[in-house]
Amino acid sequence: MIHTIRVLLPVMAMLSFGGVGVLTAQVEDPDPLRFAEAIEAFAAFDSHNTVPRNAIVFVGSSSIRFWPTAERFPGLTVINRGFGGSHISDVNHYAKETVIKYAPKLVVHYAGDNDVAAGKSPEQVFEDYREFTEQVLAELPRTHILFVGLKPSVLRWDSWPQMMEVNRLVREYSEGKLNLHYVDTGEPMLGSSSEPDPAQFVADGLHLSELGYDIWTEVVGRAIADIVE
Repeated sequence: MIHTIRVLLPVMAMLSFGGVGVLTAQVEDPDPLRFAEAIEAFAAFDSHNTVPRNAIVFVGSSSIRFWPTAERFPGLTVINRGFGGSHISDVNHYAKETVIKYAPKLVVHYAGDNDVAAGKSPEQVFEDYREFTEQVLAELPRTHILFVGLKPSVLRWDSWPQMMEVNRLVREYSEGKLNLHYVDTGEPMLGSSSEPDPAQFVADGLHLSELGYDIWTEVVGRAIADIVE
């Protein structure tokens, strides 16, 4: 009996920490204050420029930051508020400064890639995204949110199964909801290949090359058109 109790106690502790039915503990969120200067730079830019209302805000990690969205979507009014290395928890922390203050008609969201690489479970990543949608829609109930599916990359190919699970959870969560949308990047990028194409990435095998952004601009552009036009 004593041996049985000793075995059960760690299991019960993990269940208590990670939630019912989850045996893996949650990974601690990184400190969002590491992006304080980047957020201050956004505010400084806004203080010297006319900020359009009813625009499309692109927010998230470096895949957003490095995307020349104004050039790629010349017919749209866009605001790019990507800050590289961010987790969804960071985007949530700065949602007022990077999204809500602009009262956009659409938010294009790409984050979660770094979260999975840091060891966060698909469920934890999804719950952070759900928190983001609830936070934004509580303030802006008419705003639409488009989740850009996590991408398959050369550097993080081993994490692709976990990323696909994040994508599945977000896709199912978004189905049937008027303001929530999902667009897949996996199939367009992989095509019939069994592994990512290095030509779609710069030398680090993670960040998109011009070819990679060609694919994203096409598939995300179609999704945007379906939502706002």
